[in-house]
Amino acid sequence: MLYYALVFFVVALIAGVLGFGGIAGASASIAQFLFFVFLVLFIVSLVMRVVRRP
Repeated sequence: MLYYALVFFVVALIAGVLGFGGIAGASASIAQFLFFVFLVLFIVSLVMRVVRRP
C-alpha cells in the first residue's frame, strides 16, 4: 500500500510540473489518503504483535 501511495505522489509531482493542476491535486489527495491508511494499518499490526507475545 505504501508503494501505491508513492506512485500517486510521483504522478502528482509530474502532473504538477507539467501544469495539470486538477490531476496533480487528485493524485496528491489519493497519495495522502493511502499513506494514512498505511500508517493506521502499520500501527495496528505493531500493537497486535505486542499483545500476542506471551
